[in-house]
Amino acid sequence: MAGSSLLSPKLVKGAFIRLDVTGIGVTPQVIVFQYNSESITRKFKPYEKPQDKEGDKPDLNAKAAPYNPDEEFDLALELDATDALEEPESHPTAVLAGIADCIAAMEMLLYPVDDVGLLSSAISSLAGALGISGGTAPIPERRESPVVLLVWGPGRVVPVKITSFSVEEQAFNVALYPIRAKVTVGLKVLTDDFFKPIAEGAELSAAEKLAQSAYRYTLKQKKILAAANVANSIESALSMLPF
Repeated sequence: MAGSSLLSPKLVKGAFIRLDVTGIGVTPQVIVFQYNSESITRKFKPYEKPQDKEGDKPDLNAKAAPYNPDEEFDLALELDATDALEEPESHPTAVLAGIADCIAAMEMLLYPVDDVGLLSSAISSLAGALGISGGTAPIPERRESPVVLLVWGPGRVVPVKITSFSVEEQAFNVALYPIRAKVTVGLKVLTDDFFKPIAEGAELSAAEKLAQSAYRYTLKQKKILAAANVANSIESALSMLPF
């Protein structure tokens, strides 16, 4: 039995990675899935040109596709603190809060980043303390959603926006923290066209550049796999042609 376990392949776990930009660069916050989702539903919606008004001339460029298709994911994640509770000395957080910490980390992916607001307040307070004119006026705060990557193996690393999030808490500890739950998440893949500078002449943040690179990396792999399939199917395709 020991030998067979050594020969069994190591399971790659999926994860969410939140990319936060700090004073030292991009700081990733990784949320590893305890158990991979048993199934993932993927949906595509190709670009559709807005319908012309009645009486307009026919569109001579109806095949135009200026943007990549929208892609969406639906996945369900199972969370369970049972294994951790069997070794309480090694998992004090699980003893106290069950799986509430993991759920909270996922929920925070929905909240806007407020580091800019905290920094603005700190700068304003410092300027006021130094007697600098205008120090009491707050710097305008611009709150944004965090940059999040879905990592599903080496072949799929894509920036995503969470479009839906629901939690079914199924069992609780004595303090009423959940110890078993099912999290259902809806995701929209963000193409590289989604990330644009906030003002003319501005640059993308380091996190946004990483998100663009992740999308392009995954798209490149998809093209390579598609090309491999075409190469394997050329002979079969030729045999189907009547000429």
